[in-house]
Amino acid sequence: MYIGLPLKVTLKLTRAKVKSKITLKDIARELEVSISTVSKALKNSEEISRDTKEKIQAFAKLYNYRPNNIAISLKNKRTKNIGVVIPDIVHHFFTTVIRGIEKYANARGYNVIVCSSDESFDREVINMEMLANGSIDGFIMSLSSETQLKNDYNHLKEVTDQGIPVVLFDRITNEVECDKVIIDDLLGAYTATKKMIDQGRKKIGLITTADYLSVSKARTDGYQKALTEHGLEVDESRILKLSSMEMDEELIQDFFENSDIDALLTVNEIFAVYSMRLAQKKGMRIPEDMSFIGFTDGFLSQYAYPSLTVVAQHGIRMGEVAAQMLIEKVESEAEVETYQTKILEPTLVVRDSTIN
Repeated sequence: MYIGLPLKVTLKLTRAKVKSKITLKDIARELEVSISTVSKALKNSEEISRDTKEKIQAFAKLYNYRPNNIAISLKNKRTKNIGVVIPDIVHHFFTTVIRGIEKYANARGYNVIVCSSDESFDREVINMEMLANGSIDGFIMSLSSETQLKNDYNHLKEVTDQGIPVVLFDRITNEVECDKVIIDDLLGAYTATKKMIDQGRKKIGLITTADYLSVSKARTDGYQKALTEHGLEVDESRILKLSSMEMDEELIQDFFENSDIDALLTVNEIFAVYSMRLAQKKGMRIPEDMSFIGFTDGFLSQYAYPSLTVVAQHGIRMGEVAAQMLIEKVESEAEVETYQTKILEPTLVVRDSTIN
């Protein structure tokens, strides 16, 4: 059963901002010419008038402009390859996103190279450096948890500052100017929490991760919004914030032993399925005594006993949209760059872990 949340896309345009390190975009903006004109002038192209070339070259020299040779190589040499960097190769959601990317990209003659950061900032940087060595035309990425914790995005800015297209999905940051595609995580958590409230649940718990993860922050906000709007207390003792998306059986067990909850929303399906097992060990009936909803509609959710009600994140669709956005940027001849944030609506898939 699907509760009416049609898939739709919302567009948001952003503008470039001044960087501390001068870039082609900075020069173009200051001299009121196109990025293409700046690039050609710095290469002494005969297409650009002598006066314009001299003005651009003098400005670049004055501000000590230094081109990123790796990035320039990437920009000027079409490979028909797309680099994809994800935080976790075994997570069901990310595998569905990869399928969506490959489906769209392959149909347009592009190959996909996938790397995993394994939630590590250093691995993320290494993957980007390896792929940016003339191997790909652009990046599709979901940020590692360590990158978001460190709040360090210089490796991304080095690429985007040279006009290399990057599309961020799921885990994103507003610190980097690029195209983005996300699901409305706040709406998903709000809808899931409201579903349990409508079933008469009053003590709804939440298992999530620390707020530095963009998706977790949005889901926590949606959960709290639903409680507040329906006159229920936001009780911090009913919220467990883990350090990462990795399973921590001891902390979850302790949370269950010391919380008076009659329903539970979790930030992923693994936490939900494990929590259902703990509830069953305590002799609780699901969903009569306790309801469960998790994020991600994977095989665990479908084949758990009872089957798990979930907030579906539409990974395949997200991958298709991300690939479309990147390929359009790679093939675009536009001289003025704009960026979009596309927001997909989640869907609540109702199964046996909640009362229908």
